[in-house]
Amino acid sequence: MRSIAGFDARAAANATGFTSSGGLISFSLRRRAKMETATPIRDLLFTLLLKVGVASSIAALLARWNAFRRVLFTEERDPDQKLKLMLFMTPALIVGVTLRLVGGPSYAFADLSLEGAFLMGLLGGRVVGPIGGALITIPALISREWLAMPAASTAGLLGGLIRQAIPNKEDLWNFGPFTFLNIPKATVKLLRKAELSWEMAPLTTCIGLELGRVALVEATKPKWLFAIDAHWDWWLGLTVIATLMSVASPLKIWNNTRVEMNLERHQQLLLKARMDALSSQINPHFLFNTLNTVSALIRFDPDSARGVVLKLSNILRRLLRKHETFVPLREELQFIDDYLDIVKQIDDAALEAFVPSMLLQPMVENCLKHGLAPKLGGGKIELRTTSHEGRLRIEIEDNGVGISEEKMPHVYVEGIGLSNVRERLRVLYGADFHLDIQSRPGEGTVIRIEIPELVSTIQEVR
Repeated sequence: MRSIAGFDARAAANATGFTSSGGLISFSLRRRAKMETATPIRDLLFTLLLKVGVASSIAALLARWNAFRRVLFTEERDPDQKLKLMLFMTPALIVGVTLRLVGGPSYAFADLSLEGAFLMGLLGGRVVGPIGGALITIPALISREWLAMPAASTAGLLGGLIRQAIPNKEDLWNFGPFTFLNIPKATVKLLRKAELSWEMAPLTTCIGLELGRVALVEATKPKWLFAIDAHWDWWLGLTVIATLMSVASPLKIWNNTRVEMNLERHQQLLLKARMDALSSQINPHFLFNTLNTVSALIRFDPDSARGVVLKLSNILRRLLRKHETFVPLREELQFIDDYLDIVKQIDDAALEAFVPSMLLQPMVENCLKHGLAPKLGGGKIELRTTSHEGRLRIEIEDNGVGISEEKMPHVYVEGIGLSNVRERLRVLYGADFHLDIQSRPGEGTVIRIEIPELVSTIQEVR
């Protein structure tokens, strides 16, 4: 600048034809200075945006692994889970540090050593944080950045100490990209109620870590520690915000994953509760009917009553296995054999297919009670199963009195058994099932069920 200021104003005036060359020179200098200043600012903003984007991308990628999701979902982690957390996070962060060392300033955004170590401390504790920070910065130490490992380990230790100090670990997940907007509210809460807002602890620590990094770079040799913008100026505020975002964005992404897993878990518990409630409706309904039959038989046919009681014991043993949502069709038919002798036409290939537990008994009972019992001379019930193209078809047909046209619209409302079976199928399969009832008054009724054919691995799902 000084050499430019010593430029001969008269020569410039003669060359350009201006009599007042000082104004032209000062205008050119200001324009050049603005252009030179604008370019580094644009580069800095671009680098900081890329840094936040890389942090968010790594977090989103990790959240796709079920093993990592399970580690996130468990708040009180054992040593194995802490080791998994460190093994999941360190490789990507090591690659980022290496990329920055190999690629030079153009890849400065890839270095997330300080932010990653702090995150591992927040999630894993005061042991995982320092060890993870040390592992991340091994490439930097090899490149003689002597302060990189102590700085990252300190960041991990601070994250672990914050985790240890917070009474409710769930408060950590309240830290987000815009937590700084809650600073006035947290200050008022601290002054009026003497209560700490724990989400402010990661916020203030991130600010302190970035300012401390810049101070170390300024106080020592630049090669000993890396910083994107190691200058005490107004643009340092952008660097601090980028550091906050690089920590808060992964936490927010992972918290959303935890919320989704929590919702899925509650949906599974709700499904199990609904299935248990539906089964508890069927079992007393069936038990009362059977006990009434035993009571009637005891008076005039004790031997038959004894046989019914033995079969009832087998049935009750089966009903006590409430943990089984699905059972092989073979077991369901054995259960029906204890309940009633039926003419069966069964495809052998379908016997190993899995069906919802207690699927057939309520419908067989309806055929017996409403179809055959009112008919003089008795009758028969036929049960047919076939398997075709991944679908299991079950037909239960009786030659009883049938269902009148007036009652057909109400068969799913008035009877406990059929309405219960239909609701259980809807809970288990959604819209991927078919239940149809066709009846001819005086000739009989056919119940047809079509469900997906489940493989044997469903036994592992309870």
